[in-house]
Amino acid sequence: MLTNIQKFLPKLLLGCVIFASVNAYAGNYGDTTKKILLAELDKKIEPLYITKPANIVFPEILKGNEEEALSYVEKFSTNRRDYIIRMYNKGKKLFPKASTILKKHNVPQEFKVLLALESAFNANAVSCAGAVGYWQIMDAVAGEYGIKHVKQLSKEEKKKIMKENPKKADSIFKAMAKQKDDRKNFNIATTTAAKYLKDRVKNLGNNWLLIVASYNCGVGNVWSAMKQSGKANPTFWDIKNFLPLETRNYVMNFIAMNVIFHNYDKFTKKTLTFAPEKIMVDNFEQHMNTELDK
Repeated sequence: MLTNIQKFLPKLLLGCVIFASVNAYAGNYGDTTKKILLAELDKKIEPLYITKPANIVFPEILKGNEEEALSYVEKFSTNRRDYIIRMYNKGKKLFPKASTILKKHNVPQEFKVLLALESAFNANAVSCAGAVGYWQIMDAVAGEYGIKHVKQLSKEEKKKIMKENPKKADSIFKAMAKQKDDRKNFNIATTTAAKYLKDRVKNLGNNWLLIVASYNCGVGNVWSAMKQSGKANPTFWDIKNFLPLETRNYVMNFIAMNVIFHNYDKFTKKTLTFAPEKIMVDNFEQHMNTELDK
């Protein structure tokens, strides 16, 4: 009779042959474990994304209402790109001087951009309303702050001169234009504007956007809008829709110019972002292979 070992030996030998065959197959074709794992990963893992935050930074005095302004600033940065660059370059000489004068009167240096918005740095600028010079100061304000100025004639007054002195009208107007007007003097005009802005704090507190609005449409119109808002201590955002359209745009342009100038390097390199970006990670499969090989 065969012993138990003798009975089991053929099966043991067969198992060894099969094991050797499997090892030989693996030796010829390589270890497939990693490939199978990667195939499974390809089926189950979605592309990998990371969120890159927006890199825009607001100046300190404009922080707190970024969401209300972001869309406008982004459009302004695209639609008015050439204008922004032109004003930035024009301001290289005068902005530092304006900042020094504004600081002396405790007015935020961000107000220097009014030079660009008001006159585009043109000392001889005259508006249809009769505002003159760098800061577009009206006759009444010039008189209130005691600076020398030439009274600007209304359309009716000009027509009257032309009617009464048709031959001398041009010489009269030229002579008036040559008279000294301190609104065309940068230091005097900027000091006057700084004093005017500082005095608005007495009317509007340190609510700087309301002060910007008042520079455009007058403090009376701002008070009226504040009353219409029905709020005890309204901000610009509370009264925005009660202000004239020109004033609304004026304040929004003030914000946009300051924000873009504050991020000017990113703006010129076209790397300025206004919202978080979702970015897919590149070379994900290569990354997984590296991890598996460790």
